[in-house]
Amino acid sequence: MNTAIVTGANTGLGFECARALVETHDWHVIIACRSAEKGREAVKRLSAQTGDKKIKAVTLDLASLESVRNFARDYAAEARPSLRAIVCNAATQIVTGRTYTKDGFETTFAVNHLGHFLLVNLMLAQMAPPARIVVVGSGTHDPAQTTGMPPPMYRRARFLARPDEDPKPLDDPNGTAGRRAYTTSKLCNLLFAYELDRRLRAEEAGGTNGRSITVNAFDPGLMPGTGLARDYGMMARFAWRFVLPVLRPFVPNVNSVARSGRSLANIVTDPRLERISGKYFQGTRDVPSSKDSYDPAMATDLWETSASMVKLTPDETILRLKLPPSAA
Repeated sequence: MNTAIVTGANTGLGFECARALVETHDWHVIIACRSAEKGREAVKRLSAQTGDKKIKAVTLDLASLESVRNFARDYAAEARPSLRAIVCNAATQIVTGRTYTKDGFETTFAVNHLGHFLLVNLMLAQMAPPARIVVVGSGTHDPAQTTGMPPPMYRRARFLARPDEDPKPLDDPNGTAGRRAYTTSKLCNLLFAYELDRRLRAEEAGGTNGRSITVNAFDPGLMPGTGLARDYGMMARFAWRFVLPVLRPFVPNVNSVARSGRSLANIVTDPRLERISGKYFQGTRDVPSSKDSYDPAMATDLWETSASMVKLTPDETILRLKLPPSAA
């Protein structure tokens, strides 16, 4: 039996992905979310809907580096079916003011990128090849797409983590900082996925730690009705929950949560994708991502800064913390 860890699977896209993995593909699923109570509730709902007991909730707060390390340590301490997939799905969007985690990082960046960065590095040694990592992105990372969101703005990763230290902060007269932090975090998701793929391939080519682990990114499309807009104002939340779902048949790349969840599970399980890596899927289609998402300098800055921020050590990951120039 195969196991998948799905972050943020207590609701929305992650919940529907977990349901498809259990119901359609007979996988064991670890629901990783910050609330133990919500995790248990999700397990009850999934078990009732699927009639299956191969589901377990484990507490994981991506805003806490200590929680991520505890999750990886506790996972290693228990006997489980082979870990074949990690789905980096959990995300937050904060628009009512800038907040920071107890580790001192801007919350959107910390949850959407930094926690997943540490989680994946810590779990690589526990994965059983052939295995897959899927990073959930968003079309909002691409300025060329009309999403109604402010375009991402990536200068240095350290300023995303600590925007108060940015010597040239963006003017924000209309309160767009929170939404821009979200779109930039989604760009970080793509940069991370592609850089992780490059580093895994470099390890295989060098004959060290050779592991058949693929990495792809996934755009679920716009999914009205999910909890992502919970920090928005009353009218915006009403439109997100009740108006946009009605428009779903008439707007491109607008999907139900169930449909996107099945597509995400397909990226994890489809045998035709076993050796496909470093790609960006919109639903089930392989499509190009934004120009900036392929920028190697941005990706290197993000990776090395993230490794420093989470204090990643060589014994915590199968990957070298810095690649030689020939492998970059």
